[in-house]
Amino acid sequence: MSPRVSKEHLKQRRADIMEAARNVFIKHGYEHTTMKHVMESAGVSRGGLYQYFSNKEDLFEALLEEGLTDEAETTEDSLEKVESYWDLLMQLLFGEDGSPNTEMDPLAPSKLEFFITGRNNERRRAYGEKRYEMGLQIYDGLITKGQKSGEFSDRYESQIIARSIITFIDGLALDHAILPEEKVKLKEQSVLFVDYLRMALIESSS
Repeated sequence: MSPRVSKEHLKQRRADIMEAARNVFIKHGYEHTTMKHVMESAGVSRGGLYQYFSNKEDLFEALLEEGLTDEAETTEDSLEKVESYWDLLMQLLFGEDGSPNTEMDPLAPSKLEFFITGRNNERRRAYGEKRYEMGLQIYDGLITKGQKSGEFSDRYESQIIARSIITFIDGLALDHAILPEEKVKLKEQSVLFVDYLRMALIESSS
């Protein structure tokens, strides 16, 4: 009889596989990553890997969902004890210190590959729409609460500003993935975008 494996152990094994997969996708990109790469990096057998994920697409979607879910939960928790909606928005965009920088999500190039190469794939398009709606919900929810509190102006619809944030992030990620850093000027563009958000959300209310 096989020994019984605890739910905690299975959960941790899945988390370890996903962390290994994330590193592999960052190194090789989405298209060139194989399940064998993940197996070797995670130190699991073929059966051990396929016990959790049926294919590479399934695995990558799990990584995407985990990232968005964590972001949504963190934002929701922060909204319950927020002191400044502006500061929270900046942290959501740029990390804990809330300042524009030269850093970009290292998984961003693989995300772009996943959606662009699969633009005619019904499953990926459906998941891309789901991911967009989740991101929209996060930013729209934050901006709406800021408007209701009076910290943000309601001159512009919260959803329009939320959509512009997503468009900016995705566009910058694309440029960053294919162009030299000196051409993209990631930090400078981010500073300019912050000025746009300040104009749309704060200065127009004064």
